[in-house]
Amino acid sequence: MISLPFIKKLRNRYIWRRIFYERLTEPVHLNLLSLFTAVFGGFRARVAHDLVIRQQHAYAILNAADCAAALGIREVTLLEFGVARGTGLLNICRIAESVRRETGVSFRVYGFDTGAGMPKPLSYKDHPELYQEGDFPMDQEALRKRLPGFAQLVIGQIRDSIGPFLSGLTPGSPIGFVSIDLDYYSSSKDALRVLQGAPDLYLPRTVLYLDDLEEASHNSFCGEQLAIHEFNQENELRKIEPHRFLRSYRIFRNARWIDHMFFCHILDHPTRQPGCAPRARTVLTNPYLP
Repeated sequence: MISLPFIKKLRNRYIWRRIFYERLTEPVHLNLLSLFTAVFGGFRARVAHDLVIRQQHAYAILNAADCAAALGIREVTLLEFGVARGTGLLNICRIAESVRRETGVSFRVYGFDTGAGMPKPLSYKDHPELYQEGDFPMDQEALRKRLPGFAQLVIGQIRDSIGPFLSGLTPGSPIGFVSIDLDYYSSSKDALRVLQGAPDLYLPRTVLYLDDLEEASHNSFCGEQLAIHEFNQENELRKIEPHRFLRSYRIFRNARWIDHMFFCHILDHPTRQPGCAPRARTVLTNPYLP
């Protein structure tokens, strides 16, 4: 069914622009099918048709749950860096509940933020032409009241929070999804340290959503893109790459969120080592042979 938050979002002008560019440019039969799915479809069908608010969260959390279930893991940790007013964090919690009902995999959710808005930019790499100190403040008290029991805020400078957070993490609830919406290069580089823990603290491919990529001022030498480039240079067995070919697997292919999806490949994960999981031999079929 169409949710109340979705109806509220329709009050915003930019939502109608996105609907025009991302949905109405798609074939008519797909849009008609999505209307039917919105009314009668199950959760997976609505995710496939981009009918869940913040499609990037829905896709990523369901992907992480399916990966965990295949490995026999029953709980996954989800992280958001850059909480601000908390709309995204509450959306992640809402979707996590729907995914739990769909897959049986439960979640822990953590939102990292200074709690006082953005810090002062350190150099041109932090895009001071776009962002400034004090942007995106948080009402901590109001947000904490709305968070479910499986979610919590981690308030403070990210560079100081990562170490204690990783030390409390266990392989029983590995990180499966990380959303980074920190705008700055310096903050994003600090946040990526969360991917440098012991290999069994992650799913073998951890889904990433990188928010700040599409403004005209964003480039490979500043912001999140530079932080990702340096992470790949500095980490031999952890590599972040775009989720290549994801667009070809989506029903609606004009959606911009698709270009924001990445994987961090945990190349030293136990499941990626030779002989780690004995299985039946793979045999190809050949229709030309009897």
